[in-house]
Amino acid sequence: MGRSVAIIGTRGFPSYYGGFETAVRELAPYLVEHGWDVTVYGRKKAIKPEDPLNGTGVVSRTTPGLDYKSLSTLTYGLTASVHARIKRPDVALVMNVANGYFLPLLKRAGIPTVVNVDGIEWDRDKWGSTARKVFYRGALLTARHADTLVYDAHGIGDYWRNEFGRDGVYIPYGGRFRDELPVEPGLEHRGYVLAVARFVPENTIPEFLLAAEKLSTEWPVVIVGSSGYGGELDQQAAELASRRPNIQWLGHVANDDRLHSLWQHAGAYFHGHSVGGTNPALVQAMALGAPTVARDTVFNREVLREAGVYVAPTPEAIVDGVQDLMTDRARQDELSFAAETRARGAFTWDLVCGRYEQALVDQLR
Repeated sequence: MGRSVAIIGTRGFPSYYGGFETAVRELAPYLVEHGWDVTVYGRKKAIKPEDPLNGTGVVSRTTPGLDYKSLSTLTYGLTASVHARIKRPDVALVMNVANGYFLPLLKRAGIPTVVNVDGIEWDRDKWGSTARKVFYRGALLTARHADTLVYDAHGIGDYWRNEFGRDGVYIPYGGRFRDELPVEPGLEHRGYVLAVARFVPENTIPEFLLAAEKLSTEWPVVIVGSSGYGGELDQQAAELASRRPNIQWLGHVANDDRLHSLWQHAGAYFHGHSVGGTNPALVQAMALGAPTVARDTVFNREVLREAGVYVAPTPEAIVDGVQDLMTDRARQDELSFAAETRARGAFTWDLVCGRYEQALVDQLR
């Protein structure tokens, strides 16, 4: 009989929402190919039923929940955990410490758990005080009940050892390497500025929008992302694009070919993420050779090392860093080569999926 795993805590398979979904799109088919029975729990509205990945043998199962920003993770996590408890997989891969509340349900059913702790959610500006307390309590329960923890950055591992006294397994994200893709119509290779991020303050979106106004006087600026729920930052991006013809706000881009092309041909990719560990968007940008200007954080430095330009999170610093790169083609080529080389050495999906499988196998012994 094959080994079975339930994956809990993402929006489902196949889904294109964020980092967890990116990882599961790669990991779930990999596990099927290696003899696992894989069930991915998710949300009906987030899954693409017509996606070709539906033919990979992964079982996509939806459970009910509440589609509200503050309740969705908890409610969908609860119903998925209850269902998994009944189905009794050999092991569960749980994404996000918010699901730490439900680990005792799985433990009492004899289901070992591997938990990806994600970033430090209780430090994110997008959450109010109550939500932060909920995430921190979930982290405490994760530290107490998870069998194995997964950290996607060494800095996150250091934090968990110091804060919760738990060690774990380091597994970053991977990137897909592509042959040269067509340039987006209306743009030129290395001739535009790009930002790709969810619209939350800790991703330096407010500062970049201010910087984009000045940058757009010299170069096209392409902005990919949204809040997912609407709000002030979405309105600011829409207003900016409406009065600045050189600024394009594309919202969320689910088409990988289009998104990968934008990274591949950008003259300067701004990465403003400040909270979390190894960011999947940054790793993917590196795999595609995007010359990167990154917010100066311990996590971004851990991932990029010498393959990036680092700036303070102010509009003025962003403008200066991007302008310097956009006017130096030799530096663009140097950073592009360095980023792809680093990605090939440290952030491939074969490496990532192999480490996940080993973590799951270790729980079956």
